[in-house]
Order: sequence, then C-alpha cells, then structure tokens
Amino acid sequence: MMFQTKLLPATLIKRYKRFLADVELPDGRVVTAHCANPGSMMGLTDAGTRVWIEPNDDPKKTLKFAWRLSEYENATFVCVDTSLANRMVAQALADRAIPELGAYVTVQPEVRYSDNSRIDFLLTDANGALTYVEVKSVTLSRQKELAEFPDSVTARGAKHLDDLAKMVAQGHRAVMLYVVQRTDCTRCTIAKDIDPNYARALDRARGTGVEILCYRAKLCETVQKLDKSIIFS
Repeated sequence: MMFQTKLLPATLIKRYKRFLADVELPDGRVVTAHCANPGSMMGLTDAGTRVWIEPNDDPKKTLKFAWRLSEYENATFVCVDTSLANRMVAQALADRAIPELGAYVTVQPEVRYSDNSRIDFLLTDANGALTYVEVKSVTLSRQKELAEFPDSVTARGAKHLDDLAKMVAQGHRAVMLYVVQRTDCTRCTIAKDIDPNYARALDRARGTGVEILCYRAKLCETVQKLDKSIIFS
C-alpha cells in the first residue's frame, strides 16, 4: 500500500497540544504537521529525530502536512499515525493476507455494536457467522526487539476488550489484533506498569475466549503494509 502523496523528509522540533508537531524541512522552513496519534508517543518525540511528513493540497485542511513516520538508525521506521494501522488491516483483509481471518465473505468497517461502541471490522462468513475484529496500533518499545501496548492509560481500550468479551458470550468470534508499527520488533507484550487496568481487562477477555493476533508492519518512506505475524506474550 502506497502513501497517497510522496513523503518529505524533515527534522522534528517538538510535538505539542497532542495532535500538532513543528518540523524543519531541508530548506530551512519550519512547518506545523498534524500528528494523528492520541497516545503519549513515549520515546518518539525527541527533538532532532528524522521524520517523514506527507503534504496535501486539500483546501478543507488547515494543516498542509501530516507526520507519518519516524526514522532511526539501522533503517528502523516507526509509523506514528495510528489510523494507518486500520488501513493496513483493511488492505490485508481485502488481499486475504491474514490467514487466521481468511474464512469470510464480507468485511464491514466501523460497525456500531455493544453499548454504542464501533468495531473496527465486522467479518461475516458464508454461513452468516460473525467475527468482531478490534485493531490497536503499537509504537512503544523500551527493550530491544520488544513492542509494548499501551503507551499511556487507555480506559477506552479496556472498554473495547470488555465489548469483545460480550460478543463471545453471545456466541460470536472476537479478535484483538495488535499492529506493531515498528520495523525493529520481533515480539509484543502488554505494558502492565503503564496501565494495569488494561492488562487485567485483557486477561479477562482472553479468559472468555477473545483471540489475540499480533502482526508487524512493513514500513519505509514509500510503502506501508501488514507484514508478518509475531509473538505476543
């Protein structure tokens, strides 16, 4: 899956007000880019980081740039845009590239269910059986090759797990799919010290039969797609 517009290299100056980042372009211009990430972005906001931003000419958008990637040594890329995880999963589902989720005939995104929540993807197989798939973007890494979720307290994330458990109780299949948007990690786990309540919610959900899948993204300044399954523990 290609980025919609060719990305431009820049240098991060600072991230602020949660969804804004000032960056410096190679020609010295300083511009403000949209940062589509509601988390803390722990470890990803150091000034001087090489970043990749996507320009746009949409007259409806106030900001003309969006921060998509950070690049570190050894060609390590991290996608900071959480919405791209869903786009990659959507493409992978269309391509039948997730073997654990292959038996379906329709895919519906953003379907309302359980206490006014929305499931990221609702899959229906040939017999009408339903699979509820929730997607989470993972960007935190505090140990070599180990990704962690979440990077901040997420009551909303815990609610999503409880909602999936309710679907299992009703006889449906439910899947939590973690997308590790880093190219330097081979394993993924839960950051229990950051959000112990989320860790407990995951344990409850798994106990009811909610399935856990974890895939790493393949990333560079031109391509983003779901790559391969990695270990979740």
